[in-house]
Amino acid sequence: MHVSGLKTILLLGSAALICLPQAVAAQTVPGTTTPASPPAAADTPEQQSSEIPANEPGGLADIVVTATKRGQAQNVQDVPFAVTAFGSDQLDDQHVRSIAGLSYDIPNVQLTELGTSPGYANFSIRGLGINSSIPSIDPTVGTFIDGIYLGIGGGVVLDTFDLAGVEVLRGPQGLLFGRNVTGGAVVIRSTVPSNELHVDFKAALSTGLEKNISGVISGPLVKDRLQAKLAVYYDKDNGWFTNLYNNNHNFGKGETIIIRPALRFTPTETVEVIARFEHGHQFGDGARPTNFGLFGRDTFKISVNEEGLSRNNWNMASLETNFDVGFGDGKITNIAGYRNFQGDLITDIDSQPVTNYHFYTRTEQNQFSNELRYAGTFGAIDVTTGLYYFGQEINYLEKRLLAGGTLTIAGGGVQNQHSYGAFASFDVHVNGQITLNIGGRYSMEDKKVRIANIVAGGCDFDARTCNYTFFSKKDWNGFTPRLGVQYKPTGNTQLYAFWAKGFRSGGYNLRSINTAVPPGPFDQETQNSFEIGLKQEFGRIARINLAGFYNKIDNVQREIVTPVAGVGALQVVANAANVTIKGVDAEVVFMPVRGLTITGQLGYTDGNYDKIFADLNNDQVINAKDYALVLPRLSKWTYGGSIAYSLPVGTGTVDARAGANYRSLAYYNELNNGILPAATMVDGNLSYSKGRYKFSVFGTNLLNKVTYGISGPLPFIPGGTFSALNKGRVVGAEFQYKF
Repeated sequence: MHVSGLKTILLLGSAALICLPQAVAAQTVPGTTTPASPPAAADTPEQQSSEIPANEPGGLADIVVTATKRGQAQNVQDVPFAVTAFGSDQLDDQHVRSIAGLSYDIPNVQLTELGTSPGYANFSIRGLGINSSIPSIDPTVGTFIDGIYLGIGGGVVLDTFDLAGVEVLRGPQGLLFGRNVTGGAVVIRSTVPSNELHVDFKAALSTGLEKNISGVISGPLVKDRLQAKLAVYYDKDNGWFTNLYNNNHNFGKGETIIIRPALRFTPTETVEVIARFEHGHQFGDGARPTNFGLFGRDTFKISVNEEGLSRNNWNMASLETNFDVGFGDGKITNIAGYRNFQGDLITDIDSQPVTNYHFYTRTEQNQFSNELRYAGTFGAIDVTTGLYYFGQEINYLEKRLLAGGTLTIAGGGVQNQHSYGAFASFDVHVNGQITLNIGGRYSMEDKKVRIANIVAGGCDFDARTCNYTFFSKKDWNGFTPRLGVQYKPTGNTQLYAFWAKGFRSGGYNLRSINTAVPPGPFDQETQNSFEIGLKQEFGRIARINLAGFYNKIDNVQREIVTPVAGVGALQVVANAANVTIKGVDAEVVFMPVRGLTITGQLGYTDGNYDKIFADLNNDQVINAKDYALVLPRLSKWTYGGSIAYSLPVGTGTVDARAGANYRSLAYYNELNNGILPAATMVDGNLSYSKGRYKFSVFGTNLLNKVTYGISGPLPFIPGGTFSALNKGRVVGAEFQYKF
């Protein structure tokens, strides 16, 4: 199909579905009957909690996910791939303020913030992830909010609230989620307006001092027809860190405001329209950098003469239309989404009380996407098929202040891109025990850039003008099939296996510093992935999920960073190598007695270079030393667990939870001279609830471990690094009112 034709179909599909409520209100779909009244709002899968109460009192609850896009939620035990899901109650109990708060709780997963730019995601799953804040580098782990893919990592690891659930899908998800999702996907679902009045108010204080307040009110405007929601969030952090340079005990300040209204319109039983909007603003200090050349690795000490700035503004709107059809007893879904993001950053990269390397950036991004899909059943075959479009423009500017403030270099670029996809998935139920999974996706992507090298006179950062010297356009395409089988000998047991291909398009480097190396294009990355798994339940007492995986990735895209005193650091993006990554995941939940829940998780990942094309360690030759390097951001071991107990006390309930999760050392970069330390995260929660009220005390990182999302070597002093710190121990209290 021609690209323009595909885009036209997608946009016409979106417009048609927006108009469906008026058409369907006037006539009934053939083969259906008109009900006395439409269903309550909570009947749709998107509105269900990720936790369904168990049929047996006191037993384990079912966990449901929407990641298969089947038009209805599915029990996670029936899904033929590795996925970890968190319901709204779990997220509340763990006091998750951002997606990074789950980073240690899932095997072989790192949901970390890079740290150079607060809020910038560098997610990694099973050893696959990016290692960069360059906005033109596509994430390998896709983040989806209410069905909308986020095109850049900026603004992803900011505060979250009003969540119905979070699903973390491990392994390539190129069939249904597409758009370069070779490492996995993080699927975030906000709540949908309810058909009954619902109020959820929270207020919390924690170490910093950090003050947090949020409120959600949801209910009907027209009973059974039109529901509305307004969610508001405010957080003010006075700063957890101390800057020794000026004895500022409130370094790391930040303020966040999010406003999220939504409407749900159900004119008939067969039609549902959900309109969502979100406005967010975050303002605060820049990165919290420590320098190992000045202080030890196990310290929160900071001494910088530039405390910097982080300012992020975003608006996001989506329109989701669901239309039940008699054809295959199916559902047509269209999700159209728009997002604009603007981020300004000032960071003291040299991490010293002098001006060796100060870093200024502005990132502007606008994106639009549309997914039109159908899910239905024809006899023994379940079908999911659809079309997808994604387009975005990225405008990036960067300035570096060097040599004591006497030298300024600046550059950047503009990238326009479009992505098109067509996909189909078939689950063929051979009999009551065996199901074959067959599917494929065809993706096309084009990118067009104009780039100014980061040099003296490359751009006027303040005037937002550039002297562009590099112009290019290129397109890529790929077919990503998936073949699998499920075997269910009993209702409590599932064995599965699949093979899938992954596709990640090529691209360009908007942070072009080395004038001897063109900023692109680098080529696409391809992946062959194999996974086998077991999902087993033992009544309502225990549940265990195991998965083994083997991935071969060709033409891996890497950002190779070289510290250079004159410019701070050179970043070159290239297809560096072919690699193999393999390992296992395991998760278990056990409820031996009513009220007591024990969880455990274990992950092992091993990776190696099969063939190397780029000089990874910068010694001007590719040899055994390069092959001996460890893949970056790959932690060999992750493991841990939690214990939770719920006890009725009088007319209320006391809930207690404690968790400890470990992640082993990982290397930050290809050269292996930057280290992300091993750490054990211990957290706990104690709450008392009675009726509509709940009071909690909680603690995170109770062992006060030093962690950071980046550890970049610097050329200015021996052993110097830029290592952006995460918070240490945080304790707090929260009050909640639900109606």
